[in-house]
Amino acid sequence: MRLNKWIRVSLTICMIFVLTLALPASASQDKSKKDETKKDETKPTGTPVLWKEPGDIATRNLLSGPGGDEMKPDLSRVVFNGSEPDGYSVKWNVLDGSGKKWVAKLGNEAQPETAAVRLAWAVGYVTEVNYLVPCVVIVNAPKPKKKVERCEGKGWANVRFEARPESVKRLDNWSWKENPFAGTKERQGLVVMMALVNNWDLKDSNNKIIYVPGADGAEGEMQYIISDLGATFGKTGNFITHSRNEPEKYVKTKFVEKIEGDRVKFDYNGKNSGLFDNITIEQAKWIGDLLSQLSDQQIGDAFRAANFKPDDITALTTEVRDRINQLAALYAPAPTPVSTGQGV
Repeated sequence: MRLNKWIRVSLTICMIFVLTLALPASASQDKSKKDETKKDETKPTGTPVLWKEPGDIATRNLLSGPGGDEMKPDLSRVVFNGSEPDGYSVKWNVLDGSGKKWVAKLGNEAQPETAAVRLAWAVGYVTEVNYLVPCVVIVNAPKPKKKVERCEGKGWANVRFEARPESVKRLDNWSWKENPFAGTKERQGLVVMMALVNNWDLKDSNNKIIYVPGADGAEGEMQYIISDLGATFGKTGNFITHSRNEPEKYVKTKFVEKIEGDRVKFDYNGKNSGLFDNITIEQAKWIGDLLSQLSDQQIGDAFRAANFKPDDITALTTEVRDRINQLAALYAPAPTPVSTGQGV
């Protein structure tokens, strides 16, 4: 009897001990689930947007770009505010003289990205707001891990400032292949734009969804942007042969390769090359017609805003115009007459 009683007491103690251990884990799991639910509930929603009707393209100011003159950074004092994750370029969080937040990109991608954003924005695509500052002193900036060009007064040369407005939320990446715009002329036109600027780095991690709230309580927008356009205006290719920010190589590369049926084949070599397999003549001409509304002055302004050298501005403008003309000149091959076997 005593033995049985001892066994029952021992089992009871063991059960209490197990339950005591399980309760905190269960409580932790419940809390985790509640936190996740709360996170999902606070995630903003809005209308997916890739492209907007640009209106009168001929009047768009490509010197100032999507932010206009009113959003330019206050350069009276720029202060280092932390580093962004390492990548090809050195990127720092900074505060300008008015306290606004920016991401400063230093290095070889700053100039081509500034120009590429302006060309995409000019024809209606939603983009980041950015500016190229030829020389800027950044207070308390650390020593970069990579070699970066300097300028007078212990400044940094050719720094791209990308806006980080307080009201805008940066959300998930979006996929080139799976998105609300797959197969549309707008999405296909964006792919053509990537060939036009020789962007060989078409990976999903370079794409970002940003939430922009609506005015006066209206529904906001989930804007599908390409957040990194630095691998442009060089030569497409593999990890050995590709380049960026090399106008002399960009102007020597081909653009439209040939027409096969109603499809346009581009001379593109880079990541996600399958995106170019099904671009129709109609889709390519659509984006070409929009680009054709840009003047040479506007195209050149995109490169002036990026502080390219005068000779490079001329060469890049000429090459971009030639590529636009190639799109505008596309036509579907005439159908082959069907022979009836009868004489005329």
